[in-house]
Amino acid sequence: MWFDTADQLVRAVVASAVAYIVLVAVLRWSGKRTLAKLNAFDFVVTIALGSTLASIATSSDVAIAEGVVVLVMFVALQFVVAWAAARSQAVRSAVKAEPVAVLVDGVLREHALRQRRLSPEEVRQAVRASGIGGLELVAAVVLETDGTLSVIPVEQAGSRSALDEIVTDPLHHRSSEREPRLS
Repeated sequence: MWFDTADQLVRAVVASAVAYIVLVAVLRWSGKRTLAKLNAFDFVVTIALGSTLASIATSSDVAIAEGVVVLVMFVALQFVVAWAAARSQAVRSAVKAEPVAVLVDGVLREHALRQRRLSPEEVRQAVRASGIGGLELVAAVVLETDGTLSVIPVEQAGSRSALDEIVTDPLHHRSSEREPRLS
């Protein structure tokens, strides 16, 4: 049989519709930041939202109102943490990774690659995807906080001011001293 009772089927339809509408409304309210490219913290929240939405839709043990409260709380907590991270370096460090240079002036940074579990081939692929034929033509490749690789060609590096806060040597970080930066 496809379902146990008609009541359970109706509940699933109503719960899914209500949860979906609430989730879309809450995400629209929370702003574009919630839907931007994901870092690890955002990814966890996204998984939690999906799991909660599925529980609301499929489990009669979860009341629709309880599920809606959980959805709203996850998005509100994500909003509060993102707000705090935008204003506090301590919070930002706790919830987000820093961008790291994995190639500088055409030279692969082996320590940074190993620490971030990246292969030289992945960096070369990103360089090729940017339309560049040689590493020597690259000022920097940065592993961003969302896991993407940004490639900055030498001819577009300019003053390198966009690289001011990029960590170049993640292995030599000590809490008492500032990490070396790319600029």
